[in-house]
Amino acid sequence: MLNSEEGQRAEGADGRAARPGTPRTATAERRSRLLADIRPLREHPDFRRLWFGNTVSYVGQQMTSMAVALQVYALTGSSFHVGLVGLCTLVPLVAFGLYGGAVADVVDRRRLGLVTATGALLLSAALAAVSIAHIRVVAPLYAIVALQAVCFAMNSPARSSMIPRLLPAEQLPAANALASLAGGVGQMAGPMLGGVFVGFWGYQAAYLVDVAAFTASLYAMWRLPAMLPGDVSGGAARAAGERAAADGSRPAQAGAGGPARADAAAGVGGSADRRARVETAAGDGGPAGAGGPAAEAGAERRRPSVAAGLRYLAGRPNLRTTFVSDLAAMVLAQPRVLFPAIAGLWYGGDSRTVGLLAAAPAAGALLGSVFSGWLGRVHRQGLAVLVAVASWGLAVAVFGLTRDLPLGLFFLALAGCADTVSMVFRNTMLQAAAPDDMRGRLQGVFLVVVVGGPRLGDFLAGSVCDLFSPTAAVVGGGLACVAAITLVGLLQRGFVRYDARNPVA
Repeated sequence: MLNSEEGQRAEGADGRAARPGTPRTATAERRSRLLADIRPLREHPDFRRLWFGNTVSYVGQQMTSMAVALQVYALTGSSFHVGLVGLCTLVPLVAFGLYGGAVADVVDRRRLGLVTATGALLLSAALAAVSIAHIRVVAPLYAIVALQAVCFAMNSPARSSMIPRLLPAEQLPAANALASLAGGVGQMAGPMLGGVFVGFWGYQAAYLVDVAAFTASLYAMWRLPAMLPGDVSGGAARAAGERAAADGSRPAQAGAGGPARADAAAGVGGSADRRARVETAAGDGGPAGAGGPAAEAGAERRRPSVAAGLRYLAGRPNLRTTFVSDLAAMVLAQPRVLFPAIAGLWYGGDSRTVGLLAAAPAAGALLGSVFSGWLGRVHRQGLAVLVAVASWGLAVAVFGLTRDLPLGLFFLALAGCADTVSMVFRNTMLQAAAPDDMRGRLQGVFLVVVVGGPRLGDFLAGSVCDLFSPTAAVVGGGLACVAAITLVGLLQRGFVRYDARNPVA
């Protein structure tokens, strides 16, 4: 069974002990334990600014994606050319994702985030300039979109690896659920707003809104302290200080509670990972975790090494299994490419039905994020990932057997909710169990898997559909996912036993 903190029964909705005499109805307490945990937003100003800035900028990015697709179609009248926009995005994300993670592990992540976000802002401004100048060719659009993807591939690992430096380890599941919530809002609101702005004020209006939206992310990063890899003391102390200020108590002394507690507060797991951190920093100008000019000079002498990150991942079965689990879901049981065929063959529908099918998993993911308050009380996170991935596969398989549209949408939404649970725990394990100077590279691998896995799944599902039928592709894929994740659980017993209170990579 999934473990939870028994002691939280005596705590209030905000995670602190309820004050004597404070009225708390049973309904209010249940609601607070069910809805998304907002303690990271309430207690940590740096995280709050970063989350808000990323949410706003992501809405702007989705507006730009919609506007580019509409502009390319208006110029060419070809869906093939619109599809090339996706290819121009995919190739740089995969090619630079791993390298971006490696760079994030040797430079100041705050500075890297500022530079790459500024580059993305300027490229959105370039899109607006192309539109205002009435340039009637698509090549500049393709080039700018590809360069934006490079900026995102370099920015995302740095931004994600900052989170454990801003929060205590026990709030990482809540932070990742809030990030999923922000992503769901962006995916649903961004394209809609992009279409509205293009319809009323032209393509340049959507691009200029994106430029303005990027300033929120830039401001949030500008307010952050330096984020040198391996310098976990500064981030942990800052998070502890913010939490103490919110609680009205005195901040704990650095290192209080012994080395194990200090590592847990910094989101670093196990003595093996501490040795890896020391080995990685050896010869780089001082011991791992040393801050200040010496650490910065050491980081500058290091070279981005993708191979070192892959070697580290190869020797860490729990972290490696998080990626295998996601690939089992996204490659084997990804039905989205079949939605146009399913809409007509199963439901007798049209493009509106396709839209409903595509929106259902996103709606389920959004609901999963909204009602994510319970995730922070789950400690057996490896087991939770296996259950969530199996639930995804089972929901997809049952969807393949339904011929009733509302029922089919329900099971797709259920699959989207399960995917959110899996994502929250997989990302939390990456952030908590890995040493700080490996987090960027692992987040780069995470980006490549998240971007590339569904594309492989599209190819597999389309091929099986052409060879057999949509039903065989969907049902067979879902059952294959369940079988694969069951095999993973049987072979990786350490992953099943993984406990967030003692994270081991």
